[in-house]
Amino acid sequence: MHRRFTGKVCLVSGAGSGIGQETAIAFANEGAKVIVADINENGGQQTLTFIKACGGEAFFIKTDISRSTDTEAMVQAAVEHFGRLDHAVNCAGVTGGVSIPTHEYPEDRWHQVLAVNLTGMWYSVKAQLNQMLKQGGGTIVNVSSAAGLKGHPNNVPYSATKHGVIGLTKTAALEYATKHIRVNAVCPTAIETPMIMDGRLNLRSNQELREKFTNEQAMMRMGQPKEVADVILWLSSDESSFITGHAMPVDGGAFA
Repeated sequence: MHRRFTGKVCLVSGAGSGIGQETAIAFANEGAKVIVADINENGGQQTLTFIKACGGEAFFIKTDISRSTDTEAMVQAAVEHFGRLDHAVNCAGVTGGVSIPTHEYPEDRWHQVLAVNLTGMWYSVKAQLNQMLKQGGGTIVNVSSAAGLKGHPNNVPYSATKHGVIGLTKTAALEYATKHIRVNAVCPTAIETPMIMDGRLNLRSNQELREKFTNEQAMMRMGQPKEVADVILWLSSDESSFITGHAMPVDGGAFA
């Protein structure tokens, strides 16, 4: 196996399941030392177990990214354990949990989604940038969504925050382009993660809706978390050294 990240230190938030879990495992399989961060302690520990079973080196830190103290502690823990932070991937996010039109959307859920998906993303990127500036470089990949590229009916805070993630990504990319820090985003469509299969949309039980999502992909199938993780690792690697500020669809041809 081509081990692109041997000796590198990689931080993945939302690493307890789905895309984050696959990304953390993929980094470890390519030689990285991995910081597994998630608010879900059971999921984070499961990811840690997977990595260690394959001979990888990692540790878990329970993190609520909606708290700036937690995101700062997450980065500080990486430095204390491994001495630096080379790559960061911000996967943590929530959907809002309900399907309601904009004029009826509950205010408390609006604030919850913004606190995690946008403010929490900013807290995370801010802490990561501070460390990478001290070191003289690094990469950051933020997980947005297809809902960051087009409207997402009946889930206004999710779409608004995922559009915001792209704006944050592009702004940071411009600000630090000459500081050897690259900042990119990925925009997945229908990926078979616990969030989409068992969460708000419950595609595991709703066969009709699952077929609708599948039919929107030109490949006529849903994507797998590892397929997104592979793109994230490429954007983190030297193979994409001239790419920054990009919001890359991972969409099975849905936007073609």
